[in-house]
Amino acid sequence: MSEMEDDARELLRRTLMTVSVGALWMLVNSTLGLMFGWFFFESRPTPGNYLFYTWFIGSLAAMVWYFIKTWSKKINSD
Repeated sequence: MSEMEDDARELLRRTLMTVSVGALWMLVNSTLGLMFGWFFFESRPTPGNYLFYTWFIGSLAAMVWYFIKTWSKKINSD
């Protein structure tokens, strides 16, 4: 079995999940927004722009809620 203590393992898990989820969120949003052209408006907003910005705000709120939920739990150091 591993020699790592449980509280250090939990801290490492939380940190890696935060970095991983944040990087995945940025990858998805840069793909949708920049590569598909939904981030910028041409002359007026298109349905793709509305869909992208709705997704962007909703997923940002969900990600922040997940981070708050993850980091507000106490790490047991029994």
